[in-house]
Amino acid sequence: MSLRLGLWAPTFGGWLRNIPAEEERTPATFAHLAEVITTAERVGYDLTLIPELNLNDLRGPRGPVLDAWTAAAGLAAVTSRIELLTAVRPGFHHPAQAAKKAATIDDISGGRFTLNVVSAWWESEAKQYGGIFTAHDERYARTEEWVEVVRGLWQETPYSHEGRFYQLQDTHLEPKPQVKPLIYAGGESPAGRAAISRFADAYLTHGGTLEEVSAKVQDMRQRREEAGLEPFQRFGMAAYVIVRDTEAEAQAELERITDVRSGDAYASYQEFVTKSKLDTAVDLKDYSVSNRGLRPNLIGTPEQVAERIAAYHEAGVEVLLLQSSPQLEELQRFASQVFPLLESLRVPGVVPAGA
Repeated sequence: MSLRLGLWAPTFGGWLRNIPAEEERTPATFAHLAEVITTAERVGYDLTLIPELNLNDLRGPRGPVLDAWTAAAGLAAVTSRIELLTAVRPGFHHPAQAAKKAATIDDISGGRFTLNVVSAWWESEAKQYGGIFTAHDERYARTEEWVEVVRGLWQETPYSHEGRFYQLQDTHLEPKPQVKPLIYAGGESPAGRAAISRFADAYLTHGGTLEEVSAKVQDMRQRREEAGLEPFQRFGMAAYVIVRDTEAEAQAELERITDVRSGDAYASYQEFVTKSKLDTAVDLKDYSVSNRGLRPNLIGTPEQVAERIAAYHEAGVEVLLLQSSPQLEELQRFASQVFPLLESLRVPGVVPAGA
């Protein structure tokens, strides 16, 4: 069970709701995105998560945000090793079109493309962009069928499907992916966990305390076993990381970024906490960064952060998806100061995306 270290691709620009964009020095442009991800690849990160939203959740709905799949195709062309874990929301993508695009990006990347299937939570975004947004449990039912269709198209030619949400007849999809892309998914509600235990290859969770995440890993392992399926190939967690020379410096940075200010950056808060059926309450301080990234407390000196990561790894977390700010500067700091302390947990060399 080797540890894979990844980062979020900054398609929204920066990651901080309370800090002005100019202070984060992470513009939402493909030129900067490519610089961040190619630098991450060069210094040894294993994968990047490319999040998908049509509106900017961090800067507010009027802020800039890049399209995840277009960005993934561009990154596939300028990188050579890093896994491109790209988010997809079934309510915005017909599975046949998504399967075709995924196979194409897989070809561009040489088999490094994987999917993070997200059932969505932002209703007003769906209204603006014409997405399908239904009751919570039905969104997971749609997701499960969506994955079935995508996998069918990757494996069979011609492929037909007659289901509740999708109907296809004698569909041809070529070329097929070189390596069957892994499908990651995350969810906390009973319906979400039940569906994910049936259709996903890997499970992702928001940031949580060691006890919270350990309980989720054990629960999902048990659900998978009860479903009569092979164990999940990976468990992953999102986290925001602050590494400084002293603990006091790290805590000062934490206080700076969690000084909650009202404004557009918090416009999505109520929809996130009411539409997601979360198993842990999220207050405004938690919401200062996305995906409950502060709860793992990866904040402190390199030695303190490495020790906490090792504890999560012992609890079953095999993939860390990190946010930081300013991202280009901080991803290099983390690589130079923390990577060496985690060397024994990582397997040297390239691990194929579908392995």
